[in-house]
Amino acid sequence: MTQSFLKHIATLGFIGYMPVAPGTWGTALAFLLAISLRPDDLTLSMILLPSFLLGIMASHNAEKILGKDSPRIVIDEFCGYLLSIAFVPKSIAYLIAGFVLFRIFDVMKPFPIRRIEQRVPGGAGIMLDDIMAAVYANIFMQAWIFL
Repeated sequence: MTQSFLKHIATLGFIGYMPVAPGTWGTALAFLLAISLRPDDLTLSMILLPSFLLGIMASHNAEKILGKDSPRIVIDEFCGYLLSIAFVPKSIAYLIAGFVLFRIFDVMKPFPIRRIEQRVPGGAGIMLDDIMAAVYANIFMQAWIFL
């Protein structure tokens, strides 16, 4: 795959070039996918796993072109949102809650998210900090379901 093609994957085409909050737009694309498909968890994992693996490679290469953890790289938000809604009901309320919680944790970067972002280089670091934000969002929703 060429670097240009990988950059387009990392930026999700034009989404990463949105003038305001490209990460939120990357999350919104995943939200629209979830709201339209209402995937069961098996289907979600069949989308998430290849997207995550491709995201590591694409963001690693895109970082060489766009700069370290460029805000234009949004495949990490796409994957993060999908993980945040795993194993929860796919109702509108949970899909919206997953969106809001994921964005909050992704922006706030509570421990150890910021440390991962700082210490893990390249595409793995770009992807893993959003995966951790998604884990926090998912744990919060799982607790809500349990209570």
